[in-house]
Amino acid sequence: MGLTTAKSASEKRLPIREVNPVELLGANDTNLKLIENHLEVALYVRGDELIIRGDESKLQLVENVIVEMIAVLNRKKFLDKDDVLTIIRLSQSGQSTLGETGLDSVVLFTRSEVIKPRTPGQERYFAAAMKSDMVFGLGPAGTGKTYMAVAFAVSALKNREVKKIILTRPAVEAGERLGFLPGDLREKVDPYLAPLYDALFDMMPHDKVHLLMDQKTIEIVPLAYMRGRTLDNAYIILDEAQNTTPMQMKMFLTRMGVNSKIIITGDPTQIDLPNHDESGLLQVIKILKGVEGISFVEFDESDIVRHRLVKRIIKAYDQSNGHK
Repeated sequence: MGLTTAKSASEKRLPIREVNPVELLGANDTNLKLIENHLEVALYVRGDELIIRGDESKLQLVENVIVEMIAVLNRKKFLDKDDVLTIIRLSQSGQSTLGETGLDSVVLFTRSEVIKPRTPGQERYFAAAMKSDMVFGLGPAGTGKTYMAVAFAVSALKNREVKKIILTRPAVEAGERLGFLPGDLREKVDPYLAPLYDALFDMMPHDKVHLLMDQKTIEIVPLAYMRGRTLDNAYIILDEAQNTTPMQMKMFLTRMGVNSKIIITGDPTQIDLPNHDESGLLQVIKILKGVEGISFVEFDESDIVRHRLVKRIIKAYDQSNGHK
């Protein structure tokens, strides 16, 4: 297999007996071809060894890439094109390799980056999502509650832990009376679900997202359309949960089926419900705190990962409202 050049005089051999060679090499050796094309080396498999041939200066870089790929397989049991491209890019940029220990905190490999916790709150969030089947992420805007939750879901789908992703929000601004809005269902609800689309498109190629949506592997729906469903083998995210009523919250939580995980995100200080309506999120925090299998993770301004002014703005609002 592979690419040969006049510089391909040096050779290195790596054992690959501890991993599934099909998963490592990719279908029709796709993963190896990616390495050859990007790093200008030739790769051959002989028995349980991978042979790297190329310029001496490239051999260590390619070895690092292969070692990272093996580490990802051992940790996540799955490796795709985006994973390989990200590992190549990180190695080319001279960033330190992840290694087995570093992989413990990786949520997802995308085509351009590694998504992993960046703040103490996000680290608690990640640990809770690994441990509990239901997690509440509570805190101000910009802390990564929604983005990280979508990354957890995409990772679970890629790793074949679930069969589908369901993302939902209450369309409060429309009073969920969506029939009064122009257009078909998607056109009516898209403005309210835009942050969920944004996160997906940041983590996966647009055509892949659209394909999975057409196949109903990924569903993005308003909360009003969740009634009556039982959701098995799914990763389910309820975003902006502070804008649910108690009845809506109970309805949503009881959709949970076999082998499913639920993440509920919300900011208890940003409730858009009419003045006399109680927030289902505030109620459920009191009801479910302490229930086994459910985790609550609270974020604060120290976890904000947007522009530095966002942190200052939220702190100023808290101070003006008499919060510490």
